[in-house]
Amino acid sequence: MEKSCTLLVHFDKGTPAIATEIKEALEGSDVSAKIDAMKKAISLLLNGETLPQLFITIVRYVLPSEDHTVQKLLLLYLEIIDKKDQKGRVLPEMILICQNLRNNLQHPNEYIRGVTLRFLCRLNETEIIEPLIPSVLQNLEHRHPFIRRNAILAVMAIYKLPHGDQLLVDAPEMIEKVLSTEQDQSAKRNAFLMLFNCDQDRAINYLLTNVDKVSEWGELLQMVVLELIRKVCRTNRGEKGKYIKIIISLLNAPSNAVIYECAGTLVSLSSAPTAIRAAANTYCQLLLSQSDNNVKLIVLDRLNELKSSHREIMVDRIMDVLRALSSPNLDIQRKTLDIVHELITPRNINEVVLMLKKEVMKTQNGELEKNGEYRQMLIQAIHSCAVKFPEVASTVVHLLMDFLGDSNVASAIDVAIFVREIIETNPKLRVSIITRLLDTFYQIRAARVCCCALWIIGEYCLSLSEVESGIATIKQCLGELPFYSISEEGEAPTDASKNSQQPSSVTVSSRRPAILSDGTYATQSAASETAFSPPTIVQGSLAAGNLRSLLLTGDFFLGAVVACTLTKLVLRLEEVQPSRVEVNKVSSQALLIMVTRSGRYGCSLAVRVFVKMLSEKQLRETEELKAKAQVSYAQPDDLIDFYHLKSRKGMSQLELEDEVQDDLKRATGEFIKDGDDANKLNRVLQLTGFSDPVYAEAYVTVHHYDIVLDVTVINRTTETLQNLCLELATMGDLKLVERPQNYTLAPESSRQIKANIKVSSTETGVIFGNIVYEASNVLERTVVVLNDIHIDIMDYISPAVCTDGAFRSMWAEFEWENKVAVNTIIQSEKDFLDHIIKSTNMKCLTAPSALDGDCGFLAANLYAKSVFGEDALVNVSIEKQVDGKLSGYIRIRSKTQGIALSLGDKITLKQKGGGS
Repeated sequence: MEKSCTLLVHFDKGTPAIATEIKEALEGSDVSAKIDAMKKAISLLLNGETLPQLFITIVRYVLPSEDHTVQKLLLLYLEIIDKKDQKGRVLPEMILICQNLRNNLQHPNEYIRGVTLRFLCRLNETEIIEPLIPSVLQNLEHRHPFIRRNAILAVMAIYKLPHGDQLLVDAPEMIEKVLSTEQDQSAKRNAFLMLFNCDQDRAINYLLTNVDKVSEWGELLQMVVLELIRKVCRTNRGEKGKYIKIIISLLNAPSNAVIYECAGTLVSLSSAPTAIRAAANTYCQLLLSQSDNNVKLIVLDRLNELKSSHREIMVDRIMDVLRALSSPNLDIQRKTLDIVHELITPRNINEVVLMLKKEVMKTQNGELEKNGEYRQMLIQAIHSCAVKFPEVASTVVHLLMDFLGDSNVASAIDVAIFVREIIETNPKLRVSIITRLLDTFYQIRAARVCCCALWIIGEYCLSLSEVESGIATIKQCLGELPFYSISEEGEAPTDASKNSQQPSSVTVSSRRPAILSDGTYATQSAASETAFSPPTIVQGSLAAGNLRSLLLTGDFFLGAVVACTLTKLVLRLEEVQPSRVEVNKVSSQALLIMVTRSGRYGCSLAVRVFVKMLSEKQLRETEELKAKAQVSYAQPDDLIDFYHLKSRKGMSQLELEDEVQDDLKRATGEFIKDGDDANKLNRVLQLTGFSDPVYAEAYVTVHHYDIVLDVTVINRTTETLQNLCLELATMGDLKLVERPQNYTLAPESSRQIKANIKVSSTETGVIFGNIVYEASNVLERTVVVLNDIHIDIMDYISPAVCTDGAFRSMWAEFEWENKVAVNTIIQSEKDFLDHIIKSTNMKCLTAPSALDGDCGFLAANLYAKSVFGEDALVNVSIEKQVDGKLSGYIRIRSKTQGIALSLGDKITLKQKGGGS
């Protein structure tokens, strides 16, 4: 059986100390040598060495020492040595240290008394503690607060021992008297904590008696008060009205930690609008007053939770939340924009957009190195605002078009995509957008942005003046004909810059994999590809066209887009220009630029595809909003509680609101919305067999970072089981918080045992263990092995959404991949995809139109996010064989190994379908 450890010390295995050397140093008179020897002995003991021969040496030569450091190390040594034999009885030599501990508890030096009392808090042997109790109680009245606060902790630790209530029968009464007379805040906190843990009724009585003084208590004591309130209200929700007043009064406390805990307690206990509004206001104040970025992130998480359950109240705080954008930290800015995005209403959209525009203007000064990334986030936020509320598009589109030439390519691409969508969905803005785009086109530096801008020019230049301006702008950015290569231009005698250094070009042959938009791989090859030293981002100017500079770097795709755009404009010019001479002139110039004539084709095809894509996106968003709106727990025939007619019974307005909200929750079933009874029964796991002398079953509750095991143990024998203990161990990133205590179980009786387990990552964990007990007629302990409890990864991940660009970026970045071969009896590609989505609790990012049809193959991207912020990416690529069976692969990628392996195991288990 594992032993508990209360001390952790780093140990250097390179130079282990020898026991004889330690013994010689301890027997000497040099204090510094004794200190070093004691440290070495403690390190060896913590790492598994026994050193039995040192105990008598330490009793003879270290115990009498008056040095404080030596005495402190002596107590650490006594803390970690084995004090019991194999049968569980205290070793007789341990009696030797009792007199020394009693002397320390009566020592004139306060430090020696204090550390000895602290040592007693970690001592579990009743035989050693019992003779020291009178000395411990004397220290409760010592003049020094350091000794009093440690004496209170020692009393609490003794009282919490298995038979501690018999050693200190009247401990709660003594501590209550101490609490009423104590002036030191730390000692008062310890005393109240003792009552809270050992006699909760006394703690509640003291709190309600001194309710008017709570706001004057110290920070430490107020934190314990809030913990007590949460515990009491969790077990007895009917009494929370009188405690909410205390919480409201503590919202004005000077300590930020206290008001943060107050806000969290209010949200967890009450649904009254006044209480939620007070909590939201407190969080917003903390968000703006705290300079620590970690604190800001934590507060934003709490605001995000508040937004999910009380959106209508958070809408009024949207501008307070937006003020957090003043922080230079990108994570804070991203979380703030995510929260604000879901709080936008027609009432506040203008204020939000105005604030975002101001922030965009601030990013132009270039003082911060990550201004480009921040600007990109702001552009995406404004884009989403304009899509949800088209009336604000006219106020932002022209401002954002100034950033088409941004050096941050991702930001510029977002602007181009935004302009493309706005020009299609807002016909009234087309003329002004085209005019502005043609004026700023020469500033564009990136090839991908140029492609998008050229497509817009080719599709939406409709009038004669627009078509002529579009052709003129393209010709101006292309420069004079003919096109020279960079090296040839450098050799031309008429070149004014022939003395300047020209970029070199080399011919390379390459063959490399490319990642497509659906996450699949393709082979990209070029037999002869010209690579130039300058990048595909150029400085645009009116003198030297940006298109020319980009084309001369070998961007052939951009050349094709230029040719396509010129073709569209010339074809449209034939429709709007009455003069055939002008049309022929422009056509010949365009042909000269393109060298070969482009064939006629349907110019409206691309627009039809784009319009279809936008309509699908809007339809998908509308359906999601409808689905959210339809989530209701109220039935048409439910009762309506008019709180104006409710009996007040002397309640305050806040208590009345809370009562009404509770009644509504009870009537609408919100108190039990976490799952129906059938779902709860699915979480009950049988741990032992029906024929075992002890039957056990566990109800598993998973809540983010915590797993609570509520184990029911039934004694099926006719004998009393003594020292019954539930021993648990974990595998994976799970950690048992504290070991359940021992119990005595009467014949045919049962006991509820709770165990808390902390979770630190998204990984399938295993909990295993056994039940150990002693029977009266059996000398040896009996062990009943329990069935393993497997913690499902589905409890940690939830569907999420990300852009195609973000998905591809993460797919290329993440290093852990798990490849699962498809093995299923399902014969429809779409049905198999739906089965995988349902089994993995993920979101399909691939548009429905891309999954329509019956072509015999399917590729789709799935995405989910864990409660720990980890991303899970899945690509499903399947093909229907001639015999009707599906084949292919499901690939999972993540930043950590655990989630990739666990998700792969889940898919392997569930993918067959049918009856599985």
